[in-house]
Amino acid sequence: MSLVETIKISLDALRINKVRSILTMLGVVIGVAAVIILVSLGEGARQYIRKEFGSLGTNILIVVPGKTAREGGMHMGTSAVRKLVYDDALLIKRRSIHVVYSVPVIVGTSWVKYRGRSRDTYVVGVTEEYFPARNLQVDLGRNLNHEDVQYRRRVCILGRTVKRDLFGDRNPLGQAIKIGDGRYRVIGVMKRKGVTLGYDLDDVVFIPTTVATELFDTDALFNITVKARSEEVVDDAKRDIREILRRRHAGREDFTVLSQDEMLEVMGKVLTIMTSVLAGIAAISLIVGGIGIMNIMLVSVRERTREIGLRKAVGATNEDILFQFLTESTVLSLIGGVTGIGLGIGVSLLVPQLVSYLPSKIATWSVFVAFFFSGLVGIASGVYPALKAARYDPIVALRYE
Repeated sequence: MSLVETIKISLDALRINKVRSILTMLGVVIGVAAVIILVSLGEGARQYIRKEFGSLGTNILIVVPGKTAREGGMHMGTSAVRKLVYDDALLIKRRSIHVVYSVPVIVGTSWVKYRGRSRDTYVVGVTEEYFPARNLQVDLGRNLNHEDVQYRRRVCILGRTVKRDLFGDRNPLGQAIKIGDGRYRVIGVMKRKGVTLGYDLDDVVFIPTTVATELFDTDALFNITVKARSEEVVDDAKRDIREILRRRHAGREDFTVLSQDEMLEVMGKVLTIMTSVLAGIAAISLIVGGIGIMNIMLVSVRERTREIGLRKAVGATNEDILFQFLTESTVLSLIGGVTGIGLGIGVSLLVPQLVSYLPSKIATWSVFVAFFFSGLVGIASGVYPALKAARYDPIVALRYE
């Protein structure tokens, strides 16, 4: 019997028991679809992170307090021996020819109030260099300037969300708001930026770093944001920073300089591990589907015992019977695999339309892998029933009621 005839017989057998065949395929359909969807979400998140890092500038370095060891690609933080302070940032810019901006950053939360309206939000202390370093722009009013920072002026720039909640449609420029216990004059409103890497850059208030030290009663920096002159000199700038701060910190490297490539590498590895684990969990459905196929094929073998005996009586060999039932289980699984691929691709394309902050990117390799494993599951789950059918004694099979 040819392969085409065998496949036709297999399809006829599946068509006779449509509902049973559909229910049997569900495990494979769900497993294949889940693998494709989860891998697509993981790839989409990876692409999104690369895009967001790129929008912030490709030649950014972040200096954080505390030595961070790298083990197995992961960053393991240790306690800070010495904090980073405002003068550390100034010294980096003064001493390194490869650095164009060096911004001392302080981050905290505080209540922001205007008349009867108030909200709790992030307050970020920065210098005038932070905005060009991070590709941020002011929509209304002006940016911070050197005098604001030097003379500790209580001025602020509002993110779009804060401006809306406190002022509505009114112009906030020149108005006085309360941040903590102090009064600050609004000098600008940021352009809408949205959520970047999980942070809402519209829900923030910027003030001078020198004022933030008083507001939060600390001179310890959250980080120093450094922008190298170009992407080509990032490694040189990183080397300069380490040398400058080591000398200032009495020869101790109690800080960590992170480049965007390193941060991308770490986040990429975390995403890869998470995607692999989730895809592995989803693949369990394939195994469950395979068990379902094996169960149904065993039932099918019993129901068609007389047919097996009749075919053997007219000349069918054990190999013919084996091949027929193996083909049926494989076709059943592959149909489920193709259906699952269609479902997975459809959901992956639909998710970003329904949830804008949940990107997805269909990975071609995941489609081929899912299809391959669906076929493999069909073969593996059909082997035992096919062997059982092939070993039937034709005389005994013909007597079966």
